Amino acid sequence: MTTIFSTCAIPAAAPEAQPVAGAAPASSGQSRQVLVQRLGRVEYAPAWELQEQLLAETLALKTRNRLAVEGGQPSVATLNHLLLCEHPPVYTLGKSGKSEHLLLDDAGLAAHGATFHRINRGGDITFHGPGQLVGYPIFDLDNFFTDIHRYLRLLEEAVILTLADYGLRAGRIAGLTGVWLDFEEGALNPRKICALGVKCSRWVTMHGFALNVNTDLSYFGHIVPCGITDKAVTSLQHELGHTVPLAEVQEYLLPHLAALFAADLISVSP
Repeated sequence: MTTIFSTCAIPAAAPEAQPVAGAAPASSGQSRQVLVQRLGRVEYAPAWELQEQLLAETLALKTRNRLAVEGGQPSVATLNHLLLCEHPPVYTLGKSGKSEHLLLDDAGLAAHGATFHRINRGGDITFHGPGQLVGYPIFDLDNFFTDIHRYLRLLEEAVILTLADYGLRAGRIAGLTGVWLDFEEGALNPRKICALGVKCSRWVTMHGFALNVNTDLSYFGHIVPCGITDKAVTSLQHELGHTVPLAEVQEYLLPHLAALFAADLISVSP
């Protein structure tokens, strides 16, 4: 089973614009350890390849576990991973995206020092670049809960709580995945500060979230972000009026993720 969810639209069955409860304590056979790798600035392709490698290793272990249990042998707990990084300028287009939402040709991409990748998450086009905190959880949701909608909402909630640490009130907009400022119905200037897009194979996730911290927002002017034409994009720097250390944001974010997923985060070398 492979499920792909958009960076933009919440599937109809998902609760809209509401926080959800965190994960219950782990039960027997579940591993809530999350190995956290801080990759720093890394090109998009190697980070994608690392995700694919970790996903494949987890899926292979799940297959071996199934066969072991069928043969009366004990299973081995799967690992969970979280990759934290930033990328050089890159545009990524999901499987359901429209290529015309990239407003640059090859020459334009080169002129802006950007690359372009078609990838296997859901959703339309988005931008990653320096000053953006990107998180790629490769979680086996069998270790937490088998509910992809809840998973997305908890990622959003971790970002919402992190922004609250900086005095910003953020939330959700019904029908749109991600984290927004001025998100209340009727607000005059809704602004997206964090995008989400995931793929889930046999309850193992990849891809994740992109939080604009000190991001050069001009790059979003060369795309139709997530295919949305009537809402703006913002960053933590733009809202606060000063740069914010990316490492500092990570350290605010990680405890919220740990609490929401009832996880034990363990830092490991890349």
